[in-house]
Amino acid sequence: MFATDLDGTLLRSDHTVSARTAEAIARAQAAGIEVVWATARGRHSVQELARTCGFRGKAVCANGAVLLDLAADTPEIIDMVPIAPGRARAVMGQLRELIPGVVFANISTTRIVAEPAYAALCRFGDHQWYPHDMELADNLPTELEPMVKIVARHPELPSAQLYRTAVAIGIVGVELTHSGAAFLEMAAEGVSKASALERLCARDGIDLSEVAAAGDALNDVAMLTWAGTALVPANAVLEVIALADRVLPTNDEDGVATYLEELVAAS
Repeated sequence: MFATDLDGTLLRSDHTVSARTAEAIARAQAAGIEVVWATARGRHSVQELARTCGFRGKAVCANGAVLLDLAADTPEIIDMVPIAPGRARAVMGQLRELIPGVVFANISTTRIVAEPAYAALCRFGDHQWYPHDMELADNLPTELEPMVKIVARHPELPSAQLYRTAVAIGIVGVELTHSGAAFLEMAAEGVSKASALERLCARDGIDLSEVAAAGDALNDVAMLTWAGTALVPANAVLEVIALADRVLPTNDEDGVATYLEELVAAS
């Protein structure tokens, strides 16, 4: 198995899959390598991106909370780990108390429900969702469908600082992470890209020693430390580069394609 993060790793800086990378993925799959996308992105965003490059494999979405099979035209959810509404309410209340001014949105597999103040801070690229199309609610969480991710922003604190502040004050009950996006992300406790890939390997009979993973951000740390081989593009954050078994060319230099081409040539 080869698992790869998307933004900052597989995708170029314009958030596209290059023709070279799409071809390298297809050839790797034909050679018997299971290529898995592992991303913080939601189901709708992953589905649209897969259509642009013909990807038909499996995808770990929402930082491990959702497993998708993209083989069919309509992606199939093969596994999901939601956040219990009571737990979400408690965690959000704790963050509101300890970090005044923080605002939230709740994300399911099909919807994003945001506080008006959260939506006011957004642009399309944050969630691949136009702010004016977001459902708004003054009182979160809603209980209309299972929630897979809580996201939080602050009008003054950068997202990386918000993440480090939440970690430092000891927020518990959810899995805190940061993908480099403009918000702090939270999944159910114990959920990560690594936990999702472990479930997928168990389903498909793949041993950990046969897994290579590539990523560039803090939400990739669990995956990179879990995988048999850790690959990191040269544009990654310093904490992640320190974990690398091998540093690849940057995302804009098709570093992932370089590695897949070598695997196929060796096979």
